[in-house]
Amino acid sequence: MTEPWQMTAVDALAAMRATSLSPVELLASVYDRADAVEPVVNAFTERRDDAARAAAADSAERYARGEAIRPLEGLPLALKEEVPVQGWRMRYGSLVIDEVATETAPIAERILAAGAVVHARTATPEFSCAGYTHSKLWGVTRNPWNPDVAVGGSSGGAGASLASGTSTLASGSDIGGSIRIPASINGVVGFKPPHGRVPTGAPYNLDRYCHDGPLARTVADVALFENVIAGPHRVDVASLRPKLEIPADLEGVEGLRVGVSVDLGGWDVAPEVAEQTRAAAVALEAAGARVDEVEIRWSIEQIMATSRRHYAAIFGAQIAEVAEAYPDDVNDYLHAWAEEARAGLAEPGGFLAGLEGEQAIWEPVGELFETYDALVCPTWAVTGIAAGDSILGTLFAGGGPNDRQFMCFLSVPFNILAPCPVLAVPSGIAASNGVPTGIQIVGRTFDDVTCFQLGAALERERPWTGLAPIA
Repeated sequence: MTEPWQMTAVDALAAMRATSLSPVELLASVYDRADAVEPVVNAFTERRDDAARAAAADSAERYARGEAIRPLEGLPLALKEEVPVQGWRMRYGSLVIDEVATETAPIAERILAAGAVVHARTATPEFSCAGYTHSKLWGVTRNPWNPDVAVGGSSGGAGASLASGTSTLASGSDIGGSIRIPASINGVVGFKPPHGRVPTGAPYNLDRYCHDGPLARTVADVALFENVIAGPHRVDVASLRPKLEIPADLEGVEGLRVGVSVDLGGWDVAPEVAEQTRAAAVALEAAGARVDEVEIRWSIEQIMATSRRHYAAIFGAQIAEVAEAYPDDVNDYLHAWAEEARAGLAEPGGFLAGLEGEQAIWEPVGELFETYDALVCPTWAVTGIAAGDSILGTLFAGGGPNDRQFMCFLSVPFNILAPCPVLAVPSGIAASNGVPTGIQIVGRTFDDVTCFQLGAALERERPWTGLAPIA
């Protein structure tokens, strides 16, 4: 028998509309599940029990009265802790920050207005600056498929919560892969919208690498969530208009041309990851797409040098100030970011050289998209890293601290190529550790719908639940 916490968002909404399930029952089931698994997974930084139960009761009354039902009415949704909501405490995963938000971010405003029950907030690394999720403040968040393995980051709590059944939807943000990395390693679905599709608060709305976006267990659930949070917003000059709606009917990929790159131009990809990527490509071909392996003519060094300049000028500069002010209180990976930021700011050519690098990185992809409708590649190069490991040692030879971290992830190029939408979906399970593998479906600039069509086709060919077998 399916328990309410196991239901997809789309199915739970249908059951609540049919009054066979109450939002109060759904929330209770999700909280019971959290009581069982959170001592191991540690995805939550805060449970909002009283407010969530009141919101669920309000939604139940709306359903009972037959009122107009809002798009996310009664769905338990976990909000990433870095997202400000006026009056809520903000820590950003750090011992050195403890403040109360004075404004509400656009994504949170829309989530609440759509009737979602924000029942918890999810863990991040300190200042969301790592592709794994542990901190001095919140401890280690563990993968529900294998607690010895990291959950990815920075939206690691979001991915782990979905996979362990303690939320039906979860918000994320992505400045270097922070939606796609935890989606893939936790076996769920995440979407990095093109820059501007989902409005973001200042000043990071003006950072092209920065994206807010949705995570869920299925493609349809992510589409549901994306349609709520997308669209122009009064506070974000970069937000795109008109609003794009992902259609409910995602049938049909016949004739779409898909390029597949297993190493994305030079990453050292684990054999199991490569095998699952090719298996996903075969499934897309079975669904009717025309699939070819392709070569991406860029170098990893080019990717790293370009992204390093950008991070140093914006995100890294802010982190360096905090690391210098509180050297004993911040995490080791924050010091590594600060070190890279200082080095990046000292490099000749400055920000302009970074822009020139971004153009050079676009050129081979722009050429590829003249022939292909989408590009498929792995999200992770490895099958997992140890939970609590900051990857600051000698795991990879050469380069700086973040070069070593980024050698695990193939996500950064598509923050550089910010107008490209990317849907991260599961591709299989690694036999070596029992943890999911995942792929990125990269669309042409602003072509979100094709990503969702291909993701839905893959889900039909190789179904997944998004739920880990954790007791």
